[in-house]
Amino acid sequence: MTDLILAASSSGSGGGAGGSWLTGLIDWTVSLMDVIGPVGAGIGIALENIFPPIPSEIILPVAGLTAARGSFTLVEALVWTIAGSVVGALLLYGLGRLLGADRLRKAAHWIPLVKVEDVDKTIAWFEKHGGKAVFLGRMLPIFRSLISIPAGVSKMPVWRFTLLTAAGSAIWNTIFVLAGFFLGEKWHIVEQYAGILQWIVIGVVAAVVVWFVVVRVRAAVRTKQWQEPGD
Repeated sequence: MTDLILAASSSGSGGGAGGSWLTGLIDWTVSLMDVIGPVGAGIGIALENIFPPIPSEIILPVAGLTAARGSFTLVEALVWTIAGSVVGALLLYGLGRLLGADRLRKAAHWIPLVKVEDVDKTIAWFEKHGGKAVFLGRMLPIFRSLISIPAGVSKMPVWRFTLLTAAGSAIWNTIFVLAGFFLGEKWHIVEQYAGILQWIVIGVVAAVVVWFVVVRVRAAVRTKQWQEPGD
């Protein structure tokens, strides 16, 4: 089964040297499923939360495919992958709690174009809308992992964070596990559509970053011109 999965993932990702290390990670995760069953899928998804380049869009369908072949049940695949999502998210949540708002405010003094007020506004926004952000963020590439850190920084109650993470992860994981379960050897089709979503998210994030930099640079230029003598 491992050879079949690797061949499909290589064709889906376009191959090349850039994918060799990723293929190795996928190979290792698939081997875990072969050896220790659904627990291996849970470990793979936990690692995906901590290290986003590991693609859940491959691990989850593979777990569904493995369940379809009878290595373990569909329920086991769902339970263990959701558990893995929660464990990985809690580790990043703990990192956010350890980092804390005070350290972020101090770091803001040293980051170009970033103000201390930005940290305070972000925390205030998260305290107001954090529940929706955590739940919906679990269903978006990149944000699936990163959303856990501001939740920790803002000190969202751990029980609430855990429930929201489990609920959002249950939706995302179920879609991909079922895709692998019902599509069988054609499971990699879903990876292609997930890749489109990922690029959309990356494009939106890039646009927001560019907008932020342009606005701050213009503001800095105006401030400098205002402070220059003779104006």
